[in-house]
Amino acid sequence: MDKLPELERLSESEKDALIAVLWAEVQRLKARLAALEAKPHEPRKDAHNSSVPPSHTTKPNLSPGPRTGTRREASVGRAGGGRPLHSDPDQVIVAKAKRCPHCGHGVSEAGQSLQAVYDKIEVPPVKPIVTRVEQYGGRCAGCGQPYVAPVPVGMEPGTPFGASIQSLATYLRDTHAISYERLSALFAQVCGVDISEGALANLFRRVKTRLDDRVEEILTRLRSSRLICSDETGARVNGRTQGEWVFQNAEVCVPVIRPSRGHGVIQEILGDHRPTIWVSALYSAQKHHPAEDWQVCLAHQVRDCQFALEAGDTVFAPRMRAVFLRAFAIHKRRDILAASTLYQYRCDLRRRVDRCLALQPTNPHGKRLQKRYAKILDHLFLFLEDATIPPTNNASEQAIRMSTVFRKVTNGFRSDWGRDLFAAVRSVVNTGKRQGLSAYQALQKALSPVHSLFDPG
Repeated sequence: MDKLPELERLSESEKDALIAVLWAEVQRLKARLAALEAKPHEPRKDAHNSSVPPSHTTKPNLSPGPRTGTRREASVGRAGGGRPLHSDPDQVIVAKAKRCPHCGHGVSEAGQSLQAVYDKIEVPPVKPIVTRVEQYGGRCAGCGQPYVAPVPVGMEPGTPFGASIQSLATYLRDTHAISYERLSALFAQVCGVDISEGALANLFRRVKTRLDDRVEEILTRLRSSRLICSDETGARVNGRTQGEWVFQNAEVCVPVIRPSRGHGVIQEILGDHRPTIWVSALYSAQKHHPAEDWQVCLAHQVRDCQFALEAGDTVFAPRMRAVFLRAFAIHKRRDILAASTLYQYRCDLRRRVDRCLALQPTNPHGKRLQKRYAKILDHLFLFLEDATIPPTNNASEQAIRMSTVFRKVTNGFRSDWGRDLFAAVRSVVNTGKRQGLSAYQALQKALSPVHSLFDPG
């Protein structure tokens, strides 16, 4: 109705119909207004009550203090603290006085006692080691064929930049997100090695080729794993949003970046392999996992219950959250619990969940969670039946965290091969971490022609 009709021309029945229409419109607007007024009262989602990352969580201002006032004081450590002395110093300086600094009187060494012991640490000057290779050859007098003398492994013709430069450049680029321009300057100014941005790009292309076999080795182990944990996040490639997945367990880690975040990525990576246990959050694509059973990440569920509680659900969410926290407490003590006791605890948790599902929440968030857990009840507490199953998917989130940091620093990838190189590097680094290696050690080992990531030592 664009304008009010001429009321004097309407009959009584037409006026009654108009009043009914206007009344219905008023009720609709009142309901919409009530919904809009109620919405701002819902809690803000942050890292404590949802899957929103900490970087998107509002930080409160801290009260002024020794570290937060207008003048920040330097930390002087704590009493009894300090850096431990090095076990094998390169040199030792023994400082003993010959004269008293106050009056100049001579003093004997026998009368002096040790007053302080401390280390001074310096980095030696960085200088590149240049090896000139003179490769001889000729023509065989016996068969007439030309030949050249073999050279040591790693000294073949081609790029002048050896494995140590390849490892360091890859480590700085894909672990610390240093740009090509600054990486070139760092090598020139700190290491004394002139390497252009174009040469760095060529170096990384060669690194990717060498890492492909390492990634295939890691992928082969993943495809024979009994337990796989998985998570996913967004990635930017050539100005478009793609999906980054991670598949990992206690032994290996395989990140991949693909145009899709659909479950087809899982099928591509695992092929025909059917693991026994899958651990993930409730993302829809993860529900299409090929595993025989599924452990839902309880850390996500605790946060979801916390949000529902803050949104006003006092019936279901607080009780279900208490059940999850009790399950965590039991898991921490499982090593000291008898099998029969652990079984009784599992039965008790199931009874507690059944009582929660019998409640009648009125809050929409409580209703939503109650409906969710009624569907996935059998996938909540598998970790209490098998000690190898983690109760959360935190390890996957940690494995994928550097990818988010890299995206924020660099604004994403500008080529498909750069995307795939980053995924290969993260696979090597995260798998090496599971073998007790630092990120740099893992890359050194992966780029070595004679070592495997899974070799001991």
